[in-house]
Parts: sequence; C-alpha cells; structure tokens
Amino acid sequence: MGASSSKAADGQSSAHVWKPSVFPQWPKQVVAQGCTDLAYACSSGPVGVSQDVVERLQGNSESDVSRAQTLELAVHARVAEELKKLEKNESAALKAAYEKATAAADDEKNGQQDDGKNRHTVSKEVEALRTRLDKRKQLRVLPDSVERARTGVLECLRDNDRRPLNCWREVENFREEVRRLEKEWVDRVTR
Repeated sequence: MGASSSKAADGQSSAHVWKPSVFPQWPKQVVAQGCTDLAYACSSGPVGVSQDVVERLQGNSESDVSRAQTLELAVHARVAEELKKLEKNESAALKAAYEKATAAADDEKNGQQDDGKNRHTVSKEVEALRTRLDKRKQLRVLPDSVERARTGVLECLRDNDRRPLNCWREVENFREEVRRLEKEWVDRVTR
C-alpha cells in the first residue's frame, strides 16, 4: 500500500472521489461553495448555528460542581434502591427460613409426642451421660513430672499473657513428658 496507489495522478480524477452530482438533495449553495466531502463542513465561510442552540448553551447555568452533585445524588438513589431490593430479598429469605424452622419444630413436637420423649427427658439423658463420662475421664493420677510440666506451662502463659511465644521451653518440656508417658503406656500395652 504505497502512497502512489491511494492518490490520483496529477489532473486525473479517481473513481472513489465523491462528486456533488451524486447527491442531488444537497442544497445548491453547499455544492456551489465547493463542499465535496461528507465528513467535513464547508470551510469557505462561517458555520451557522441556530439562535435556539446559542441561547440554550448560554442559558445553561449548570456547572461542573452541580453536574457532579446531580450525578452523586443519582448514584446515592441507585444505591438506596439496590439496598432496599437486597433488604426485601433478605427479609423474604429470613421469613422462609423462619417458616421452615417453625414447620420443622412442629413436626419434631409431633414426633416427640409419639416417642414419649421431649426436650427435658433428652437433656436429662445427656446430663447423665456427661456425669458418667466425667467419672471415666481420670482413670489414674498423672505422674508428678507431667503435672509439674503442665503447671509450668500454665504459669508461664499467665505471666506472659501478651507474649505466649515466650513459653516455648515450658511447652517443649510438657510435650517431652507427654511423649515419655505415652511411650510407657504403649510399652505396657504391647507386652
């Protein structure tokens, strides 16, 4: 695509140049002034603008600040509208969840009446199981070395409540005592 192929030779007219006779609906004055390009206005004289347009431009008292305020108000209104929409959706979802939970509770109540169990009897059973489990937790007393390491960790953490990483030595001592205790237990069980 060289420059020579896009321009007509001297004095020769090209087939792709617009000729005013192609558009007879154009006013004769525009054609007579030599305006042959659709993209540009005729440059031989001043551009005419109607008085309405001039008055509208001069009468427009809107400044950049007022345009920004108007835009900000529109954004706030849109955000408020979206928030109301989200709130409506959330309240609908909450209402549906509440109805579902109520229906499940009603079903549970109906089912409990059939089984003869209710919340109080189940709570009593759970409490009884907890007390039995608490009795089983401590089958034997921990050795003094493990208990000393444990209290060392607790005291260090109380003293360094803002800096628990300063208690790494005590924690390592406790871990070592627990490892030793576990190893003794494994050795006793596997014999």
